[in-house]
Amino acid sequence: MTKQYLVTAEEMKYYDGYTINSLGILSQVLMERAALKVVEVISDKYLQGIDPSGEKILVVAGGGNNGGDGLAVARLLYDKGCKVDVFLLGKREHLSKETALQLNILEKYGLALESNFPEKEYDIIVDALFGIGLNREVEGLYRETIQKINSSSAKKVAVDVPSGIDTDTGNVYGAAVQADVTVTFAYAKRGLFFYPGAEYAGEVICKDIGITKLSTVGKEPEMYTLTGEVTAMLPKRRADGNKGSFGKVFLVAGSDQMAGAAVLCGKAMFRSGAGMVKICTCESNRIILQETLPEAMLLTFEDTKEQPEGLFREKFLNSLEWADCIVAGPGMGTGHVAERMLKWIIEESDLPLLLDADALNLLAQNVILHEKLLLSIEQKGRSVVLTPHAGELARLLHCSIKEIKAQPVKMARTAAAKYQAVVVSKDARTLVCGSRTAIFMNTAGNSGMATAGSGDVLSGVIGAMLATGESAQECAVLGTYLHARAGDMAAQIKGEAGVMASDIIEAVAALQKG
Repeated sequence: MTKQYLVTAEEMKYYDGYTINSLGILSQVLMERAALKVVEVISDKYLQGIDPSGEKILVVAGGGNNGGDGLAVARLLYDKGCKVDVFLLGKREHLSKETALQLNILEKYGLALESNFPEKEYDIIVDALFGIGLNREVEGLYRETIQKINSSSAKKVAVDVPSGIDTDTGNVYGAAVQADVTVTFAYAKRGLFFYPGAEYAGEVICKDIGITKLSTVGKEPEMYTLTGEVTAMLPKRRADGNKGSFGKVFLVAGSDQMAGAAVLCGKAMFRSGAGMVKICTCESNRIILQETLPEAMLLTFEDTKEQPEGLFREKFLNSLEWADCIVAGPGMGTGHVAERMLKWIIEESDLPLLLDADALNLLAQNVILHEKLLLSIEQKGRSVVLTPHAGELARLLHCSIKEIKAQPVKMARTAAAKYQAVVVSKDARTLVCGSRTAIFMNTAGNSGMATAGSGDVLSGVIGAMLATGESAQECAVLGTYLHARAGDMAAQIKGEAGVMASDIIEAVAALQKG
């Protein structure tokens, strides 16, 4: 398993500047290294076993340093014997110093610039129009050029970021190059993984050009992702352990005739390593839970208009004392019984707590519950994980889903600060963060996981991790990544369109075999 940083344009500019100004590595050296890496990728992917002199390549370059990278790529491909054309957009007097130098070298090689986009057939087009600094709509000749690049049947290789994509958000500035491969430098950029940018980037290959950890002194990247096998991250099971030592989870889930969420969440807990699970649910769900998940203990209540007090309250509080962590919300409902149980969980326990689904909706609509939760965190030092999808996060922050989608990082951070919790903001790119911790972006998983019950499974996986006593942040990250890798395994077997939540559960178990 590998940790990979994902940086913003501002962070990357800082690292570039530190490398050049403080470490003394010339910008021209970095540019040459970047070009060499692009040519290395092109050679490995498209020139293996063929005569390069037969390859027709077009390099489209802008006037900034990204264009300078492109001009250097053109020269190096020309050196390899390829037939190279260069289309440079931008007036000479507006070129960056480094790009002007690359143009001077190129012309000494005898390579002439095309005055218009060539109406020829090419095998490869190298996109070096814009770098990481683009922050406005693409218009005029630049937009026309991008459209012509996209209409070509050539393979498209983007330098650092596909032109037209926002480096930080992945948003499209009106038009963007649809790359087959993006060769990015030093650190991958966030916009290559956020949608829709991920759909334009194609295969992302990150190459080292000499910007090292020394360049991040005082400003380590804020966001990271994980790749590779998950097995090494999983908690080790003691050979002399027993069911109690592997974690006891109290799950509050399932309202009247709504047993499915409780079944999926509880089963995911067992498959993720929990030793014992007790499910608190409506009496009407008893039989189906006993038949589908006999391993779980049950505590049931009658879903009546009367407040659940007396003997049930005593048993509920005893269950809070028995458990190592609490998961509440899947299929729980938002009625008076659910609200009372959530109040008990917040007031009467200091255990690690995961809130999902209906528990989040109750929290969002009840100011008193929110205040009690903050008091519980402050006075008891308890850990809390919230796992909202975009709609639930919008309710927690009292804003629109559109705002959540437009600024996912900011909104996840805001929720983490407001609720003093680790937030697992679920989307095509799920984010995990506290108010000040590093941000984990999950880049594993697939569209097949957008299926009923998948979120209940995720709550179960993270809940099982919380029961081990590890930090809430670590459990949320590990659980999210394990869930996503299980989704990928399930899709390999069933196909993305055929994945069901129960398939993800079985894949979670299979992944833990190592």
